[in-house]
Amino acid sequence: MPQNEHIELHRKRYGYRLDYHERKRKKEAREPHERAHKAKKLRGIRAKMYNKQRHSEKVQMKKAIKQHEERNTKQKDAQKVPEGARAAYLLDREGENRAKVLSNMIKQKRKEKAGKWDVPIPKVKAQSDADVFRVLKTGKRKKKAWKRMVTKVCFVGEGFTRKPPKFERFIRPMGLRFKKAHVTHPELKATFCLPIIGVKKNPSSVMFTSLGVITKGTVIEVNISELGLVTQSGKVVWGKYAQVTNNPENDGCINAVLLV
Repeated sequence: MPQNEHIELHRKRYGYRLDYHERKRKKEAREPHERAHKAKKLRGIRAKMYNKQRHSEKVQMKKAIKQHEERNTKQKDAQKVPEGARAAYLLDREGENRAKVLSNMIKQKRKEKAGKWDVPIPKVKAQSDADVFRVLKTGKRKKKAWKRMVTKVCFVGEGFTRKPPKFERFIRPMGLRFKKAHVTHPELKATFCLPIIGVKKNPSSVMFTSLGVITKGTVIEVNISELGLVTQSGKVVWGKYAQVTNNPENDGCINAVLLV
């Protein structure tokens, strides 16, 4: 069992408290009331941000409910009208098709489209600012500690030049700057050392993405032109996304899986 999972280990050995599930159910039932109370109490910019977040969550939930609803509506199909005389009460039944089949087909397409961008590691432990940055106190003004040194692996572009020390907010050490990654192609079952083009998304923070910090679960863009992969139209694929599967700062290299 991994380190620091004391609660899971205790539950495995001794089980849950007798009232655990009842308390959990009650806590979940109280949550909407607590959120509504919080929305009423907040003022100013915090209230705006909180209400915006709640609104987006509700929109997503309504979309999900609408997607899962299956409607049994009947529709006329003009092409399937049979020849010959029919009784009046049978005319409404002829050439019908049901919308349920259509909605199922659309759902299947959506599932395929969503599954296309499934990442190998869907959930990763979020990195805090304290883990990624180290506070630097330089010069005679020790109280104004506004400089930060990045302690994780990062990527900077080809034409990167550091700012003068007086204006540099984040310091990315040379020893932690990486240009290449070991990328595994899941279908070819082969690993290639490919140059990194950029950092697409770091799940921990938008700021880490803009700084080019690479941690476990980060989606990076790599140059796969040397693999010779082509599209259906015959064009050579230049860049593709890959997800980092290891902790680069511990291993000294970046291992990633190509998102095919």
